[in-house]
Amino acid sequence: MSANSDAQPQAVPARLAAMDQAYTVTTNRWGRITMIISLLLATSVPFYLLFFGGVSVTGAQVLTGFLAVAATYGVFWIVEPVTYYPILGPAGMYQAFMIGNISNKLLPSAIVAQSSINARPGTRKAEFAATAAICGAAAVHVVSLLLLVGLLGTWLVSITPPEITEVARLYILPAILGGIVVQLIATLKQIKAALIAMAIAAAMVFGVLPFVPALAGFNTGIVVLLTIVVVWFARPRSMRGARTRADGDEETIGIA
Repeated sequence: MSANSDAQPQAVPARLAAMDQAYTVTTNRWGRITMIISLLLATSVPFYLLFFGGVSVTGAQVLTGFLAVAATYGVFWIVEPVTYYPILGPAGMYQAFMIGNISNKLLPSAIVAQSSINARPGTRKAEFAATAAICGAAAVHVVSLLLLVGLLGTWLVSITPPEITEVARLYILPAILGGIVVQLIATLKQIKAALIAMAIAAAMVFGVLPFVPALAGFNTGIVVLLTIVVVWFARPRSMRGARTRADGDEETIGIA
């Protein structure tokens, strides 16, 4: 009787580890498959037009277009995966890059969900919360698009005065991003990190870009990287490293 009671608690962590390993393997397998399928679908139309549509495009033109895009957005190919992964985790990363609108929809959803259940970014609990939050955000997005764009879009545009449309066009993006920033600051309660980020962004916009306009295509990436570095080195010594919570789940330490 005693041997059986001792064996049962030991079997629970083993089962959990096996389930976790199976979850990781399945996530990576289907994540890669769906991402490859998405890549093929996204590039199928341009390749069809190139080879069967009679479009005359030379290799030099393709290279020129690629370099023009890379010069503007290439920095995000590195910055976004590096900065999103600790928060979203593997499954969330596959979902997010498949769906899009990461910084203004999926990432805030994941952070709010993690904060609601006190899950620290970088833990398994946080990864599962991010995955569920992304599913919810995507479902709300699809339903709202079907209703407000697919069914009511033309009617809403027809009854909206041009003055309101112009105001919305000018201020909708700052309003959305401003609301997201306030939400994240209130949720994460990382005031020092937020102040550092805003100071670096303001220095870039008002102090650097007027004198070095060539950095306009890279300013966001530079600000993100500088913020990460400064916040990392500015955190107190007592908050460096990682600690283990009472439930055994290791959590990362940020900056207060």
